Amino acid sequence: MAAYRIKADQIVGGPSWIDSDRFDMNAKAERSSNIEELHAMLKNLLKEQFKLEFHRETRELPIYSLSVDRSGPKLQPHEAQNAGDPWIDIEPDPHPGGFLKMVWHATFSPMDYFAFRLGQIMDRPVIDQTGLKGGFDFNLAFTRDLPPGMQEGALINGAQIDTSGATIFEAVQKQLGLRLDRQKGPAEIIVVDRAEKPGANQPWP
Repeated sequence: MAAYRIKADQIVGGPSWIDSDRFDMNAKAERSSNIEELHAMLKNLLKEQFKLEFHRETRELPIYSLSVDRSGPKLQPHEAQNAGDPWIDIEPDPHPGGFLKMVWHATFSPMDYFAFRLGQIMDRPVIDQTGLKGGFDFNLAFTRDLPPGMQEGALINGAQIDTSGATIFEAVQKQLGLRLDRQKGPAEIIVVDRAEKPGANQPWP
């Protein structure tokens, strides 16, 4: 999921243990590396240590489409010549009962990266259909949905859960000039053709 920036339901096939077994992996880059380089290293590690082989398919899945709202985008292009890595810093609400409230601070974020990060907190993949190119700086403040089984007005550590504020759908539209729409659409699937368990304490060549 991390290496290929997808959700768990976009990975199919492979032996049953890939959904249940867990492994500790310790790795260190030989030099200072950016995010894209680290992702490439992680992909190589999976290939070398787990003998991972897969192919890609496109299938119709329940998705959220990320598109530009009729009002137009409200995004600030990142103008720096040396932009660095795309990044979204998540600032949780420190107040008691405010654990559902979030503020995202994005720096040089392309829309496909933003869609990936949105998909991590939502129940289906988010597909970038904005057509917007380049990286953007923006802030996004929203309130997440209550977790399943938790009732409105519930208490955590003696404080009532605060559910006020914009939903992710409202925040994306009003603050960024974008839209999130539930629909069925094409999404990339990784089909695992082969994977093997690594040996204990096995060094990476």
